[in-house]
Amino acid sequence: ETMAKKVAVIGAGVSGLISLKCSLDEGLEPTCFERTEDIGGLWRFKENVEDGRASIYHSVITNTSKEMSCFSDFPMPEDFPNFLHNSKLLEYFRIFAKKFDLLKYIQFQTTVISVKRRPDFASSGQWEVHTQSNGKEQHAVFDAVMVCSGHHIQPHLPLNSFPGIEKFKGQYFHSRQYKHPAGFEGKRILVVGIGNSAIDIASELSKKASQVFISTRHGAWVMSRISEDGYPWDMVFHTRFSSMLRNVLPRTIVKWMMEQQMNRWFNHENYGLVPQNKYLLKEPVLNDDLPSRLLYGLVKVKTKVKELTETAAVFEDGTVEEDIDVIVFATGYTFSFPFLEDSLVKVEGNRVPLYKYMFPPQLEKPTLACMGLIQPLGSIFPTVELQARWATRVFKGLCNLPSETTMKVDIVERNEKKIDLFGKSQSQTLQTNYIDYLDELALEIGVKPDFVSLFFKDPKLAVKLYFGPCNSYQYRLVGPGQWEGARNAILTQKQRILKPLKTRTLESSSSIPVSFLLKILGLLAVLLAFFFQLQ
Repeated sequence: ETMAKKVAVIGAGVSGLISLKCSLDEGLEPTCFERTEDIGGLWRFKENVEDGRASIYHSVITNTSKEMSCFSDFPMPEDFPNFLHNSKLLEYFRIFAKKFDLLKYIQFQTTVISVKRRPDFASSGQWEVHTQSNGKEQHAVFDAVMVCSGHHIQPHLPLNSFPGIEKFKGQYFHSRQYKHPAGFEGKRILVVGIGNSAIDIASELSKKASQVFISTRHGAWVMSRISEDGYPWDMVFHTRFSSMLRNVLPRTIVKWMMEQQMNRWFNHENYGLVPQNKYLLKEPVLNDDLPSRLLYGLVKVKTKVKELTETAAVFEDGTVEEDIDVIVFATGYTFSFPFLEDSLVKVEGNRVPLYKYMFPPQLEKPTLACMGLIQPLGSIFPTVELQARWATRVFKGLCNLPSETTMKVDIVERNEKKIDLFGKSQSQTLQTNYIDYLDELALEIGVKPDFVSLFFKDPKLAVKLYFGPCNSYQYRLVGPGQWEGARNAILTQKQRILKPLKTRTLESSSSIPVSFLLKILGLLAVLLAFFFQLQ
């Protein structure tokens, strides 16, 4: 058993790149198959929409900030802005791939046709992977497979929910076809959906169009990327302290707090956006422009579309909007794995029954993992990185999975809890609580920091870890894959946040910061919380 295990990585997007790196870190022998000619997956913008490949519009900016989105042992360059245009993020992935020398393991323009268990799978856990490149078919045997093909490829276009669409004389398309606002000047446009793409596209088109309508069944909380004191929203939202509060306080209080927080920017009821079921912690949508566009009247929010005529949209509340030129269906995606046997990963109602969203529970050997099939409210990149660190250690036999029964029970319970928290709709099926899920994976790997001992050994760091943003660096402090730069990265993140903003030299002013007083209050709160937990 001394030979390095061969791992097939399917896809060279973000998940594929980090899976490659983690495989190398663990001394495995990876080969990555990428169907296009380059890395970056979803984040590599192209003017034309390609079949079988994720597609983004030109103006896409990340929703999570650089300090919360970087890989755990490779902070983003300090002059990078806090929220990145897709081209800038791609640049980070290129620097990352170069630094860890990942490109030589990738076979480009190679499509994976099938991934099948070998006849002796029960004992060997091996897979046969068939690929196609330049018309030539090849197959090879691998000890493990990491599926990194993403879930933003197949458009979910529920046209049968829009009676009359066949009569509609205007233009209609799925949001994956949208690239630029040019060509929509003076048009009356209906955007269906209320996810990030829907609101981005509606806001962007409103500058050119004569009128934009957003049709939503459920409504949504809309959040700005800019939070307290102008810090990125996720640095304030994703702290262990607030995550702990969200977990220990009664749900009604959490939901009330959430509502207060969401309505601080603008009252969602007044703007017609308030979610139908306020008590689901539905993922907020991040957009900095929508409220102002609504205030200017350039965008109007409508209910669900009941039917379409040749030129008009009739809504559920009986209102009609005439002369609609364009309908954009920002109705999300469904996902599938055409190269896997159906019995392996059954996608039902956009749900995948995988243990911790990764492992099919029924396999005799845990040698197949699906990466990045989650939509955390936080950044997907650190999440996938922990998934890859865990999966590679499972492949090596250093971490073990529980029995099939235990895994199946976990899958069902997790799903019930998720429906309770997030609701059932199509877009919510991959939702997870960010910090809890990170910690869960970290525990499996053995890299979750131990706060109690840290509190005595390194109080300065402990306070930062608990009250500060929960970045990926925290998972490089201890255990396998330790990185000596982790502590410093945590303590110096503020400099990297401010560096790209401070492009005008100023005289510094000095005063006791309020944050210092808050920290002292926070410490008291923790001691009290700790005391109550002991009760």
